[in-house]
Amino acid sequence: MLSAPSRLRFCQKPIGILCALLLSCLLSACSFQAHSPAPVVNVNSPVKKAYKKGGLTSDHYKVKRGDTLYSIAWAANKDFAEIARYNGLRKPYTIYPGQVLKLKSTNAVTNSKTQRSTQVSSKKTQQNTAKNQPKQTVNSSQQAAASKTALAKKSLDRGDKSAYAVTTGQQNVNGVIHKPSSTLPKKVQRWHWPVKGKLIGTFSTKEQGNKGIKIAGSRGDRIQAAADGRVVYAGNALRGYGNLVIIKHSDDYLSAYAHADKILVKEKQFVTAGQTVAKMGQTGTNRVMLHFEIRYHGKSVDPLKFLPKS
Repeated sequence: MLSAPSRLRFCQKPIGILCALLLSCLLSACSFQAHSPAPVVNVNSPVKKAYKKGGLTSDHYKVKRGDTLYSIAWAANKDFAEIARYNGLRKPYTIYPGQVLKLKSTNAVTNSKTQRSTQVSSKKTQQNTAKNQPKQTVNSSQQAAASKTALAKKSLDRGDKSAYAVTTGQQNVNGVIHKPSSTLPKKVQRWHWPVKGKLIGTFSTKEQGNKGIKIAGSRGDRIQAAADGRVVYAGNALRGYGNLVIIKHSDDYLSAYAHADKILVKEKQFVTAGQTVAKMGQTGTNRVMLHFEIRYHGKSVDPLKFLPKS
């Protein structure tokens, strides 16, 4: 029979071995975690409180453990998709601790340098100005594109009436003569459904939610003006909307028609309710549909509260 001290040593031996095994497992786990990536599982996941929106102003950022592409975009006050594009990242947008991400487009920096160079060259002789002519042409087209995008955003957010001249005259659309007013109505008398189709998306008040409704249809279906008004924007400069038409109906309301296949109206043109303004398509989206918004003083409102019950 073993003595009490011998029994104690005999019991302690397996306990010591077990502790050593557990410690070895823990060290292995820590070693694995130190080399594991920090993937973005869900771009809409909650942002950590340590990040302040807009607080990150540098051109580059070194990824830390626990970061996601969305949290970094939040801190930089940018779209996560833009940052992914700057760095050549593809879904599921996996990033790693220690990785340095570009937060600003290289093209934007280049364009800024080119613009400063053009301004300096304009003060030189006519010969130097002629040599810099191609650079000035490039800047002009870039500035025109930026101006177009700014106009679209301004139209959608505010729809300032002072930015658009009055255009009158009859308009022949699809064989139908329209005689729109030469001035905006004081208020919207009645709203009309822009297309006939299945409702596949409803309005949401969430920050990342849908700011209008989505209606499915077939390519080429007619998109009609929801009320009398004036076209204040017709183009595709606003990212995520595809071919877009914006109509101002009064000093209070405007409507937007996105993802069109073909636009049939021009800016400054007056239209009447029910007039075809575009054809349905899938520009800027992955299926044929119409994204329709109504905005009151620039703020998105639920279109279903204005459109007649079907």
